[in-house]
Amino acid sequence: MADNAKTPTDAPPVAGRQIDKPALLAKYQAERDKRLRPDGNAQYLRVSGHLAHYLEDPYTPRVERAPKTDHVTFAFVGGGFAGLVTGARLVEAGVKDVRIIEKAGDFGGTWYWNRYPGAQCDTASMVYMPLLEETGHRPSEKYAHAPEILEQCRRIGRQFGLYENAVFHTEVESIVWDEAEARWVICTNRGDRFTASYIGLGTGPLHVPKLPGISGIESFKGHSFHTSRWDYDYTGGDPGGAPLAKLADKRVAIIGTGATAVQCVPHLAKACGELYVFQRTPSSVDVRANVPIDADWFASIATPGWQQRWLENFTANQGGFAEEDLVQDGWTDLSRRVRAKLQQMPHDRRSPKDLWAAFEDADFEKMEEIRARVDSIVQDRETAQKLKAWYRQLCKRPCFHDSYLQAFNTPGAHLVDTDGQGVERITEKGLVVGGREYEVDCIIYASGFEVGTSYERRSGFDLVGRDGLRLSEAWAEGMQSKHGIHVHGFPNAFFVQPTQGANLISNVPHNLTEAGRTIATVIRHALDNGAKEVEVTKEAQDEWVALLLTGMGRMIGSPDCTPGYYNNEGQDPGPAARLNVGYPAGAAAYFRYLDGWRNDGKFEGLAFR
Repeated sequence: MADNAKTPTDAPPVAGRQIDKPALLAKYQAERDKRLRPDGNAQYLRVSGHLAHYLEDPYTPRVERAPKTDHVTFAFVGGGFAGLVTGARLVEAGVKDVRIIEKAGDFGGTWYWNRYPGAQCDTASMVYMPLLEETGHRPSEKYAHAPEILEQCRRIGRQFGLYENAVFHTEVESIVWDEAEARWVICTNRGDRFTASYIGLGTGPLHVPKLPGISGIESFKGHSFHTSRWDYDYTGGDPGGAPLAKLADKRVAIIGTGATAVQCVPHLAKACGELYVFQRTPSSVDVRANVPIDADWFASIATPGWQQRWLENFTANQGGFAEEDLVQDGWTDLSRRVRAKLQQMPHDRRSPKDLWAAFEDADFEKMEEIRARVDSIVQDRETAQKLKAWYRQLCKRPCFHDSYLQAFNTPGAHLVDTDGQGVERITEKGLVVGGREYEVDCIIYASGFEVGTSYERRSGFDLVGRDGLRLSEAWAEGMQSKHGIHVHGFPNAFFVQPTQGANLISNVPHNLTEAGRTIATVIRHALDNGAKEVEVTKEAQDEWVALLLTGMGRMIGSPDCTPGYYNNEGQDPGPAARLNVGYPAGAAAYFRYLDGWRNDGKFEGLAFR
């Protein structure tokens, strides 16, 4: 990546081609309608009880330990990016006794579990991997693979001493506020009962695996596993990319064609005797153009503050307000297109309606390119047609890959398109689609993680705050917070996630790093001033929520999109979902505002007692 401003592309140009918009929108609607299901998120199975074997940790053996009964200044639930960046900032602020509670066997969060072949980030490493400047790590490639991202998590843990107090293979069962002592009481499934002056919650949406609710799923007599628990003992190979040599004589089915399948299908296509890819909805797969990061080039740009500059530039490009694009990737491409169209508009025609029209035109052109790319790569015409995504780019998680489409040119790799209906049923020997049974030796579930379920369901406990108030009660009509971090009724508790803050979905780690910096600043202020409690006032919380509701709402996951986790599987998410938004002026403006808020020393809206 010596010349980051030049990104190669193999997508056929379609700019200037006349697009029949009414016909295209009608096609989008028809493809959406055939996929709508009344059960929504209920179509997926919670992995528990008799399905619990899908949750077993295949990577790290559990180590017995004595229960914790001590006290720490700060306890954080979740050892992924959220816990690591918050812990690191707290240590930098002089808070040394930080305990991270993690259900996995090590730090990493999503990147602990996702070790499937080909796993890598789909936002550029320079802005995706946290604390690169602080740890002195240079990413090896523009889109780092999973082992490198996991190692960065471990590097953060080692450098900031976060391993010393951490507890792994441990799940929180309850966290209750002790009013008399002004501290939190934490109980876990390992017999722990310890206290913390402050807590942080970083139980994001990508850690609870889900399975498709297909009839007969338990009847299959062959081998099966979820991609987040990849069984290398069965497949051969390793997360580093060694060939999946044990699959050479195997017939393998993979269910799902989202971001995970896009990354692992090329490896399976090379390895399996026969590979069957079962598709309900195709992903949009744009150019990835991954390249190694040149050491000399990196040294030239890695001057003090370099990663923060890159983060701010990427975020500004998402909002269409940057003149320079440092990252030059698929995420910023759409923004560049919209910006170009706006620059062609007279200033008196830049109404919200005109802005939406410019966005839609840019999106139509982009998706036409992505569909044309399928035709230029996939040799079988019928397969190519079925791999085309008929929806707006931000209706589903955009994917980027240079080998996925090519995998369907491999002998033995078969796309089984279900015309939006999914697999009919699973038998002892295989899977049934369109009345045909596909006999296989192994089924791999690339069905993702729970998204759209309640916060307490994903975290595994219901936080109990002041006067016995449960979080589920406080949020019964939707999330209520200030900055997405502070919640009234829950003193000394901090949430680390994007919603009601920047809500920057294209690069979630940026949200987390800013939240972590904010939390450390607030706690340092409380400690320095002898305050035992810090809590957002009801008035400040209400004002923040009212401000959020003045915005345009979410730009992704509209109801007219094809069903997926971006739009609650096409079902009405209820009135509470109107609060799942971000700062009305956009992510870049939010980060500027938050920086000023935490650095002016006033902490407007918080009460220190």
